[in-house]
Amino acid sequence: MARGSTRPTSRDVAQAAGVSQAAVSLVLGDKWRGRVSEPTAQRVRQAALDLGYRPNLAARNLRLGHTRTVLLVVPALTTEFFAGVYTGAARVAADHGFGVVLYPSPEGIGPARNPFASAQAALDGVIASSMAADALTAIRGDQLPLVMLDSDPEGSLGAATVNLDIADGVRQVADHLLGLGHRRFLHLAADVPSWTFEVRSRELAARVGARPDTSVRTARAPISIEDARAATEAALHAPGPRPTALVCDDDKLAAGAYKALRRLGLRVPDDLSVTGLDDLALATAIDPELTTVRLDAELFGERGMHALLAVLEGRTPHGGDIPVELVVRGSTAPPRPS
Repeated sequence: MARGSTRPTSRDVAQAAGVSQAAVSLVLGDKWRGRVSEPTAQRVRQAALDLGYRPNLAARNLRLGHTRTVLLVVPALTTEFFAGVYTGAARVAADHGFGVVLYPSPEGIGPARNPFASAQAALDGVIASSMAADALTAIRGDQLPLVMLDSDPEGSLGAATVNLDIADGVRQVADHLLGLGHRRFLHLAADVPSWTFEVRSRELAARVGARPDTSVRTARAPISIEDARAATEAALHAPGPRPTALVCDDDKLAAGAYKALRRLGLRVPDDLSVTGLDDLALATAIDPELTTVRLDAELFGERGMHALLAVLEGRTPHGGDIPVELVVRGSTAPPRPS
C-alpha cells in the first residue's frame, strides 16, 4: 500500500504481520488470548501501529449491536476530583476500544435532561457517582448496565458498586486528632443528601464518641467556600466551649473555614486544628497547608471502568474498597491547654 494514498485496512495489517485477517481481528478486538500467541499478537499490534491502522469501529459496532460508548455521570465539573475520575475511566476504556462521554448532573443532584435521543440506543453502559444518581432515571440510565461509585452497596441501583474506603479515612482523621489531645470537635458537614457524606458523619461520631470526655457538634453547609465560611462563623459564635478541632467533609469546606477563622482573629492550628478530605490542589495552596485524606480519583475511575467491563462481559467485578491515606500537614497540632 502506498503510504498516505488510502486508509490502511485490516488486510494491509495482515500482510505486514504475515498473518490472516481473522488473526488481526482477534488481536485488535482483544479476543486473541488462547487463540493467538503473544509474539504474534505483538507483531499484529506493531504492524497496525506502523501503518497507522484504526479499526472501523462504526461498522463493527453496527454488526454487533453495540456502540462501545459509556456514560460517566458526575455531580459537577467544577472539582478536579471528578476530572481525575474521568481520566482514569477514559484510560481503561481506551485500552478496550470504548469511548467515555462525561455528563454532569445539573446542580450536582436532581434530574438531568437526557443528553441523547435515546440513551439506551446510544450507550452500552453507565458509571455514575451516587451524588448524581437522581439523574439516571431521567436518562433511563438505570435500565442500562450500571456501576455506581461512592454508593451504598446494600441499596445500590447498579449491578456493581465501587467505593473508596471513606470510613477508614474518617477514622484516620479522628485518630490523628484524638492522638494530638483534641476532645471538642466541630464537624463541618456537606449539606448534600448522599451516602458518602452520611458515612463521614456516622464514622466521626462513632470514633470520637468511643472516647470519654469528647463531644462533636455539627454545622452543615453546601460545598462552597462562602457557604462554609458563613456556617463556620455561625457555629463558632454559638454558646458553649469553643471546639479545638474542625473536621471538614471536603477540602473546599476547609478553605471556607480558614476564611471564617481569619475573620474571627483565630489562627490555624494554634487556636483551632482543621482537617479536610480529598487532597485537592487547594490543600497545599492555603496556608498553613491542610491535613487531609488523599483519595486516588484516577484509580477510582479505573476501577469503575474495570467493573463495568466485567458487568458487560458477565463477570463478577473485583471487590474491596480502595484504600485512602491521611496526609498530615501544618493545619493540625495539639490543642492549647485549657
